[in-house]
Amino acid sequence: MHRPKQLPPSTRGLRALALACTGAALVAAPAEAAINQSVEAAAAVDRSCHAGYADGAAGTQTVTATAPETGLVRARLSGEGDWDLGVFEANSGRAVAGSAGFGSNELAEGFVKKGQKLRIQACRFRGDASSANLSVGFAAVAAGSNGKVQIVNVNTASRKDMRRLQGLGLDLTEHGDGNSVEVVLHGTADERTLRDAGFTYDVRIADLEARAKADRSADSKFAASNPKTQLPSASNQYRRLADYELELKRLAMRHPALVKELTLNHQTVEGRDVNGIEITQNPTAQDGKPIFLQLGVHHAREWPSSEHAIEFAYDLLNNYGTSARTTQLVNATRTIVVPLVNPDGFNLSREAPHAGFNASFGLFDFEMKRKNCRISVSTPAQYATGTCGDNPAGRLRGTDPNRNYGGLWGGAGASTDWSNDTFRGDAPFSEPEVQNIRELQATRSITNLITNHTFSNLILRPPGVFDMGAPLEEAQYKALGARMAGHNGYDNIPGYGLYDTTGSTEDWTFWTAGSIGYTFEIGTVGFHPPYNNAVVDEYLGRGQAAGAGRGGNREAYYEMLASTVDQELHSVIAGSAPEGSKLTISKSFMTETSPIWNNDYGTDIGPVQMFPDTLEYSMVTDGSEFEWNVNPSTRPVVAGRDGRDAQGPPQATIAVANPAGQPAENTGDPLRGAHEEFTFDVDGPEDGVDNGKFTVHIDWADPNTDWDVYVLNSAGTLVSQSASFGDNTEDAVLVDPPPGTYTAVIVNYDQVDGAAYDDWGNGRVEFASPRPRTETGVKEAWMLTCERPDGQATTPQEVIVDRGEVKDVGEACATTSAAR
Repeated sequence: MHRPKQLPPSTRGLRALALACTGAALVAAPAEAAINQSVEAAAAVDRSCHAGYADGAAGTQTVTATAPETGLVRARLSGEGDWDLGVFEANSGRAVAGSAGFGSNELAEGFVKKGQKLRIQACRFRGDASSANLSVGFAAVAAGSNGKVQIVNVNTASRKDMRRLQGLGLDLTEHGDGNSVEVVLHGTADERTLRDAGFTYDVRIADLEARAKADRSADSKFAASNPKTQLPSASNQYRRLADYELELKRLAMRHPALVKELTLNHQTVEGRDVNGIEITQNPTAQDGKPIFLQLGVHHAREWPSSEHAIEFAYDLLNNYGTSARTTQLVNATRTIVVPLVNPDGFNLSREAPHAGFNASFGLFDFEMKRKNCRISVSTPAQYATGTCGDNPAGRLRGTDPNRNYGGLWGGAGASTDWSNDTFRGDAPFSEPEVQNIRELQATRSITNLITNHTFSNLILRPPGVFDMGAPLEEAQYKALGARMAGHNGYDNIPGYGLYDTTGSTEDWTFWTAGSIGYTFEIGTVGFHPPYNNAVVDEYLGRGQAAGAGRGGNREAYYEMLASTVDQELHSVIAGSAPEGSKLTISKSFMTETSPIWNNDYGTDIGPVQMFPDTLEYSMVTDGSEFEWNVNPSTRPVVAGRDGRDAQGPPQATIAVANPAGQPAENTGDPLRGAHEEFTFDVDGPEDGVDNGKFTVHIDWADPNTDWDVYVLNSAGTLVSQSASFGDNTEDAVLVDPPPGTYTAVIVNYDQVDGAAYDDWGNGRVEFASPRPRTETGVKEAWMLTCERPDGQATTPQEVIVDRGEVKDVGEACATTSAAR
């Protein structure tokens, strides 16, 4: 039977919301200020303002309030100096919320019940400011129930099935393989959507709320019996937002010769600062060292990602001066750690209550929130009210930060629907959190980076989409990934190996800025499973972790830091200049997005968009000679793609006749259900040919008919497939096929109701030579300028430097110079 077209994404989102909100009391008024006053303290005291209530202690002032509704309390501080916030339940002293940023821009947000009495504690942590401005407001949060939340493993036997699944507006995880992917079903509406689309699945976690409660109970028991762990920080439980903020600034205060505080340029949607630290010897210098960037929590619910990032900071600082390896690496590199790229979303996820509070674990399950807090221009008006934690769309509102980067933005694997968990945002780099990383990369010559996520035990490298092609650096990329995987036991694959994604971190930081970057997908059992497993075991390489006995992520990170020193993986500009000279390299260009998908099915694709990009880096010389570690002057997207030279001609085309008969429709198992098949032989070098790839091609008349192709090798292993929809051809491709006998399985997936049987024809197996390594011959240059210590600016010069090359520019601050 011919299947009806699916609802457009925006309609799906509205229907899901309507179903989820049935019977719910949707109250999402803005948080009005119940308190607005000045707070004062005569002295600054180094204390954790959010960890415990200190009645009348020096450096604090307390105000009290009573929650008028069940929902959110939002306490804000503003002013000079460094003030922090803690919110506590008055009777028990239980911590409700906290904020401990580098200055006095604080937002402490947590969940409260109607009538709950609160103490809001303001603490002067450091600095000369004896007062700050405090405001406290409350907002009701919607109540309702969607049904149980589950994690299921959905069978996706073909690439077409994966594309269809991505188009359903469901919450896909990063955990899967070539034949399936795990999906979070947020209630009965999602279950119905999956069933109606004809997918089959196995239930992995039948009740995610019950699992979350059990995990947190396990965490409490672990923390109680393990006051300290073997982690570098000795931490024994998942941190909250204020914990990260306080620990980062304390690391800077305790190690002033090694740590510099870093606040990124843009506040979040809710007005929070995004903070990190820089670690190196003499961290305030602009010294030209190679830079390793360590990122966590693009996705709010992926708590282990930030834990691993900050533990590596502790690792470097604890071992500096006692470990020769650590000391040498810290001195030779600069490590930037930003544990929480998306603090708004993380705070909601980390503080979220479970059902029985007032919010359900479905639509308003903020513990499973993935995105940031953006209200898209496409959000319907009825869902655009309230703040992030008190809006009628619940966790569905926001943009996926890891689909918002400009490189390849707008293509496959990112949703056009504002309510989808992989919503790409309104434009490339539309989100402040993503702008922060873009500007950090564009102003610091970051040569290596890891962005941490959960969960799938994967090390992913560019490209995020197959059609982009492997970079010229593929061999180096794969080898470094393998060395890291040797420690953590993860699979080392290209980003598209899981499924196509566009707008992700590395597809801009690599293709545009030249950094060697990877995504780590930590663990295999959930977004934030028990702390002992997801953090302690995975970081240290012990217990049931894949890296047990091999060093875990700790040693994988050290492997990456060692590669940051390796000049074969980046470029170096060397020369001479007067001590104290400021050198700057820069270039400006236009960057392309993907061809823009206008719906989630790939049936309406528009042209690429162009946007301006600028990279500008500076260093200050500390002697007459300098060596500056930078990325190549030619962007990888321009340089070319990997490949090899042909050792002979390709094999001749094999014509294939359609076997007799007309197989019935088969939407189930393509290999065991109804199908047709034929075999063909692939020759090899001993036959005088070199096949860079083969393509099994079939076509038919009506694009509403749907045939699929699957290719098996002589061992019966599926090696290629083509299962697109909305056209009248299929082309199953295998790159560098080994010689042998292959079987093509042809499946009649869908015929048009009432029409004549539309059989396939024009079957053939075509062979092609290997794609040669393509280097475009185009070389881009850095524009190098110098400002001498006396303020005199010198004539700019062009510098062309490749990856692995040391370019000596001679006297960089000469008054005139020719292009080099």
